[in-house]
Amino acid sequence: MPELAAVGIVTRNAAEAVRFYRLLGIDVPEPEGDHLDVTLPNGLRLMWDSEELMKQIDPDREEPQGGDRISLAFDCGSPGEVDATHGKIVEAGFRSKAEPYDAFWGQRYATVVDPDGNAVDLFAAL
Repeated sequence: MPELAAVGIVTRNAAEAVRFYRLLGIDVPEPEGDHLDVTLPNGLRLMWDSEELMKQIDPDREEPQGGDRISLAFDCGSPGEVDATHGKIVEAGFRSKAEPYDAFWGQRYATVVDPDGNAVDLFAAL
């Protein structure tokens, strides 16, 4: 049976993507070339590919339009860490889509936006 092993992100600016995801505690290597790849402690691989590489692979590729096509969600471990992580990311110059709040489903929740416009959710059980 197939098993999800990796999530790929197309990036306009690998250096900014690295800076953003390092704020989330991911030990992303320095960008070299058109592809970045890191294996998370849970075994999932997170990958970034440049727009240029994606155009080589798929010459007919068009940039998505409209709403989010994918979002990533990070368990911050505690409600206070949701607030702290959100604040750290916003202070670093990245955009907030939703300030931290206590969601009706029992989690502290916030959403920030990576340099390529992808929603990144931050959450923890209340």
